Amino acid sequence: MIILVMGVSGSGKSTIGKLLADSLDWKFSDADHFHSPQNIAKMRRGIPLDDGDRLPWLQDIQAAIKKWLEENQNVVLACSALKISYRQYFFIGDERIKLVYLHGSFALINKRLQERHNHFMSENLLKSQFDTLEEPTDALCVDISPSPEVIVENIRESLQI
Repeated sequence: MIILVMGVSGSGKSTIGKLLADSLDWKFSDADHFHSPQNIAKMRRGIPLDDGDRLPWLQDIQAAIKKWLEENQNVVLACSALKISYRQYFFIGDERIKLVYLHGSFALINKRLQERHNHFMSENLLKSQFDTLEEPTDALCVDISPSPEVIVENIRESLQI
């Protein structure tokens, strides 16, 4: 099974994803590690990525998902997956892929980002992510206000894992 934990930057994808993977004894992967150095440099300069920038990134993630499924690996993947068109790269007709959407307000997430160090997401980029976000209707929607441990417990209970 692959659990794709999605949301804007600062929603807790990596934190929740790692905790969830650890609680299940599964592999954890972060889609940020699939970005090219050029994309990371662009984001560090406060420039939002366009779809052309994202295409190779999406294709690399899709290839990883296919490999994990072929090898019957259990993986928690943290990925923004903001647009429906991006998510279509990941949902390749396999029911073993589950989508978890970490939902929170701009104010809460912006506050979290301001408390972070060494991350390339600025407030302007966060606004751009909220503008780009197409909220999924086919996902487990999880409120991010509780503690990470409670969020993981809620996800496991909802997915019955």
